[in-house]
Amino acid sequence: MSTFASNQNREGVLIRLRTVLASLLLVAAVIGGGAYALTSAQPKAQAVPAPASAPSVPVVAEPVKSGEVPIYLRGIGTVQAYNTDTIRAQVQGQITQIAFKEGQTVHAGDLLAQIDPRPFQAQLDQAIANRERDQAQFVNAQANLQRDSQLLAHGYATPQTVDLDKANTGQFTAAVKADEAAIEYAQTQLAYTRITSPIDGVTGIRLIDVGNIVHPTDPNGLVMVTQLQPISVIFTLPETSLPQIQQAMAKGALTVLAYSEDNKTQLDQGKLAVLDNQIVQTSGSVKLKADFPNPQHRLWPGELVNVRLLIETRQNALSVAATAVQQGPQGSYVYVIKPDGTVENRAVKVAQLGARVAVIDSGLAPGKPRARLETWQEIGRPFD
Repeated sequence: MSTFASNQNREGVLIRLRTVLASLLLVAAVIGGGAYALTSAQPKAQAVPAPASAPSVPVVAEPVKSGEVPIYLRGIGTVQAYNTDTIRAQVQGQITQIAFKEGQTVHAGDLLAQIDPRPFQAQLDQAIANRERDQAQFVNAQANLQRDSQLLAHGYATPQTVDLDKANTGQFTAAVKADEAAIEYAQTQLAYTRITSPIDGVTGIRLIDVGNIVHPTDPNGLVMVTQLQPISVIFTLPETSLPQIQQAMAKGALTVLAYSEDNKTQLDQGKLAVLDNQIVQTSGSVKLKADFPNPQHRLWPGELVNVRLLIETRQNALSVAATAVQQGPQGSYVYVIKPDGTVENRAVKVAQLGARVAVIDSGLAPGKPRARLETWQEIGRPFD
């Protein structure tokens, strides 16, 4: 048995040796073949061609324009109603009629609500009756005075009687005047039962209903009427713009444009009305007020708008597309096409940069083309 086991062990060792040798031969063959492939794939030496010139970069260009350009100062403002009235009752009573609709355009004097007039009409009738009574007594006192004065002249009346007649006449004269005053007061109170609009405007949300008892001391009132034509915009500008604004105001009324919050839609055109008499120190700004006719009601109280104050209109001003103006460490610049078809970086002084057009103070000349897009990579490269 031991001899048989020993033979088996020797055979196993030989098998493993043959397997290792076969693997080594296979690896050597692969390595040799790979080396041959690499060697055979090596190309023959050839002359290296000269590098091609960098391709040109297409851009869009247009000449610098010269013409009439408006110069604006831009700010943000809030629309403010010219007049805003809270309508309140001036007498106490029950509402019997609502004569307006919410959001309705009303005019000065239009009926908004009616308070029950009957108690006030009764007071007026009573005052008129008191006046008629006192007038009759006044007429009687005058007749007694005239009669007793004639009797006194013939010795048939005493002076005391005539003096009493004079006192009665004066008393009833004063009573009639008091009655007339009472009548005027009663007429006024009766008129207050008709609640009317004091201004032209638009009504807001109704705060009362038919049947409510209203009082002059009610804090909320009946409704709010807001005047929309004309309307105002309060806006601010940096205090550094104050001298420029004052110089422009000395030449005449300044035009103000109101734009929507996204600065895309012009809402109305008006005139500068007021330059505030002091600077807001906390923000370093100055307040201004402009009036707008607002015929289409496009400006609404409380609305936030963009404001453009027209300072001047420059003649023969140079302008380029706003996209052509770039910002660098040294300030604003544009790319200008030279006669040889290349471009150069040129510093410019920008007077006004708008959404589409930039007004140039210096650095460009009219008619010189300039690039609008930022597609070039190097200064001096050919310009297609």
